[in-house]
Amino acid sequence: MDKKVVEDILKQLSTKFGQDAPLTTCRGKILDYLGVKIDYRRKGKVTFSMENYIKQMLEDLPYDMEGTTPAACHLFNVNDGAKKLEEKKAQLFHHMVAKLLYLCFRTLQDIQTAVAFLCTRVKSPDVDD
Repeated sequence: MDKKVVEDILKQLSTKFGQDAPLTTCRGKILDYLGVKIDYRRKGKVTFSMENYIKQMLEDLPYDMEGTTPAACHLFNVNDGAKKLEEKKAQLFHHMVAKLLYLCFRTLQDIQTAVAFLCTRVKSPDVDD
């Protein structure tokens, strides 16, 4: 309600915790924090969205993964004879699974089963993964 009170509190926090690096602050009705968009525009309501996070993940995928899904029909069927991913793609796979894990614990709980299985595959992923 009172901007001066907010400024005073921020000043105190900065004095206490901003010694090594300055504190970052955000103001407004829409905030972005760790990939989560927090929207306070509707009175009495708050919404959380990770749409931009998901779009960025999709943009980071290589072109040869277009149209694929991490929850394919063969998700739980491990083919021991499948070709292992080369190191660079294996690292990308691990990175993307970590991002999916973060996503499913924040906003998309319905992908937890698929992501949990993919987490078991990050050590030695193959082309089926």
